[in-house]
Amino acid sequence: MYFTDRGIEELADRRGEESVTIEWLAEQLRAFVDINPDFEIPVERLATWLARLDEDEDED
Repeated sequence: MYFTDRGIEELADRRGEESVTIEWLAEQLRAFVDINPDFEIPVERLATWLARLDEDEDED
């Protein structure tokens, strides 16, 4: 188990019943990076990965 799994599990436990928009998620990621600039690159990589999730499916 990765250390991040604990945070992911907490997120699912606390907010798993909620629905959010991609715009809301983008705003939260921006706010997080504003508060924690050292995480700019990992957040950018996560956002890019999420944005491109369906690219492999389109190529088949």
